[in-house]
Formats: sequence, structure tokens, C-alpha cells
Amino acid sequence: MRQGNVHLSYIKEGIDQGRRPKLVGGGLIRSLGGWDEVKKIRLTGQDRLKGDERILGESDFVLEVLSGAHEKLKWEYELKGLGYTLEKVEQKVAEIFHINREELYVKGRQKRRVEARSLLFYWVVRELGFRGTFLAKRFGMSQPGVVYSLYKGEKIAKENGYQLAEQLF
Repeated sequence: MRQGNVHLSYIKEGIDQGRRPKLVGGGLIRSLGGWDEVKKIRLTGQDRLKGDERILGESDFVLEVLSGAHEKLKWEYELKGLGYTLEKVEQKVAEIFHINREELYVKGRQKRRVEARSLLFYWVVRELGFRGTFLAKRFGMSQPGVVYSLYKGEKIAKENGYQLAEQLF
């Protein structure tokens, strides 16, 4: 039998097993344990679920992930509220690496500039929530180049104990 028809042979073998309730319809209903379980959930006042184990997992897991995302968003707004802007972070990074702020935009592979740009990308993407595509356009780089640089910046920050919240002001 050719490889393309292998699946058909499995189907033919399963036909004599007949209709199996476990495998029929209602994906979400079935994953919750059937209509009886859905009714129990509704009786407890919980008419919406935040997750489905077929996709993300149990509701507790999804709520935990959403909580973490909310904390990150709160942190971004807090930093922005304290006056953290791209321009201020650029200036601080330039001071750390003893270069002019304009040098961050100079193309080339000079070690000090590359490291400075990497730290900048790490801070503004991870701490302030900027998009890599925005930075790619602003710095005349490819988006994958920004991501690569961002990871390098993370390593630089960890090795030197640099934390954005401690660097400004």
C-alpha cells in the first residue's frame, strides 16, 4: 500500500467498531466531562471558563498566566509613569558605555556600540514593552537582528547586574 493510503486503512479497520460516544462531537463539552459536569459548573455560578485543557490547560493555569501578563503590563505602565522613555533609556545606556547617544544609531560592529544597543533593546522591549519591529525600523535593522541583539543585551544586563529601574533617576 502506498504511504498516502495508510490513513484510509486505519479508517477501514475502525469502521467495525461502530459509533463510539467518547469520540463523537462536543469537544469542549466532552473535555469538561459531559453535559452533567457543565450543568454542575453553571450551578456554582461559574458560567465562563478561562481555559480548555485541549488548548491551554485548566482554568487555574490560564488565570496564573493572565495574572503574570497583568503584572508585566502594570510594571510597564509604572515605569512609563515615572518618565521612562526610549530617549531617556538611550541616554542612560550611552552614559553606561561612555558613548554619545547618537552612536547607538551608527551602523557597524564596534564592540562598545553593539553592546550598548543590545542593552538598550533588552530594556525597551522587555521592560517598557516596545515592539522589536518598531526598533528594527528606527535603527535600520532586521527584526531578527533586533531579537538577536536583545538576547545579547539580556546576557550583558545579567553579567553586569544592570537593572533599568536602578539606572534612571
